[in-house]
This record gives sequence, C-alpha cells and structure tokens, in this order.
Amino acid sequence: MDEDAVDATGDGSEAGPAADGDDMLQWRRDASTSRTVRLLWLFGVGTFFAAIGIVVSWRLYRMGGETAGRTGRIVVLAFIAALSATVLALAAADTGRYLERLTASRSVEVPSGRRLDRAVDAAVGTVLMGGVIGALMGIGRYVSQNELLAVGAGPFTGLAALLIPLALVALVLASFLQSVGALDREEEAIYLYEPDQRIDLDVIEGVSTRPLGDAVVVTLSYAQPDGKYVQGPRRIVVPPAVARDIAALVGSRN
Repeated sequence: MDEDAVDATGDGSEAGPAADGDDMLQWRRDASTSRTVRLLWLFGVGTFFAAIGIVVSWRLYRMGGETAGRTGRIVVLAFIAALSATVLALAAADTGRYLERLTASRSVEVPSGRRLDRAVDAAVGTVLMGGVIGALMGIGRYVSQNELLAVGAGPFTGLAALLIPLALVALVLASFLQSVGALDREEEAIYLYEPDQRIDLDVIEGVSTRPLGDAVVVTLSYAQPDGKYVQGPRRIVVPPAVARDIAALVGSRN
C-alpha cells in the first residue's frame, strides 16, 4: 500500500484487538504503508551509509592508484559502479523470490517481508545519496582546481556535510510519524502498539489536530480528576480518518 493502512472492519489488519462490525478502526503507519515515512527513512539511513561508503571507497581508490596506478583506480571505480548497478537492479526486481532461488540449495535464512523491504530501501538510499554526495564533492573539487569560484569548493562541500544532520532529523521525524493502533468506537478507547498503550477517551477533555503531510498530529488534553495527573501520550500521529473520528467522539461528550 502506498499510504496509511486503515481498516474499518478489523479484517486484514496486522495489529489490534479482535473486533466485529464497524466499531474498530485500525491503522498502521510505518515505512511499509506510508510513503512519507519510507522516504524519510530512506534518506536518513541512506545518507549515513553513503557517507561511510564514500570514505571507504576513497581509501580503496587511493590504494588502487598507489598499487597499480591508473589501472587500479579504474578497477575500483568499475567495482563501485557495478555494485551500485546491481543494487538498483535488485531493487527493481522481485528481490525476495530471487534470494529464495539463490539460497534454495543452502540452509541459509534470508530476510523477508518488512525486513527485506527495509534492507532494499537502505541499499537504494545508500546508492542514491552516495551519488548526490559524490557529485557535490566532485563538483567542488572541479571548481576548486579550476578556480571558478572565489570561495572555492566551500559551498559544495558544506552542502554535502549539511546532509548528515539533515539525515538525523529525517530519522527522528520518521520515528515520530510511525504509529500502529486501533480506535474502538464502542468502548471509546484508543489502542496503541509498539509500545502497547490504551487511552480511554473519557479522560480526554479536548482534542486539537494539525495536518502534517499525509498524517494528522492529534494533541490530547487530559482531564485531572481530583487534581490527579493522568498518564498517557499527549500527542499521537494518526491517519486523517482516525483523527476525525477521535475528535467527533470527544466532541460528542462535551
């Protein structure tokens, strides 16, 4: 699925308590169901792996040049290009079936499902971001050697370095936007998973919503019976349909 997996009947969902009828609305927002989360995760992980890969590749490139001169450098570059092309080809093909055929005669456990998808995303992100960082550094080197800019390679190397903190922000945001849970309309309760939590809507006195990409950030205002603090998440990220139902249920009691 391209966007949030939302199941109004409870059938086919991968998490949530059993339910009959239409009283249970279940959802899953992660890299498998949300394009936003997937792109953020791909960018974040890919940038970090690409930075490591560029350092290793540069060392191999220099070692190849010192060992075999121009031929050594060409061999290293050809190896990197072949590896990148292989990763992209596997990503475009049915990777799971290919790995099953490859390991059919061996007692080797291969990743499947979400683990395989995340591994492929990480590999593709590494190749793509490696190309971006490498291009920025290459342009900076060319500009510096030919003295095309007074500031030299600074803007290009600075932009490449800026990708690292941006990748960290992307990973934090991807983690924040992930959400798995269910809304039980009959019991007026929200079930959250990973970690497991239950939020009774009868202790919620107010709800405010803020759209964020393909999701909605729901801010919950808890009542304080007898002045006691009620534990529970103050903000949750849910699909728009779930946010509307939460607001309607809370609003109907006020």
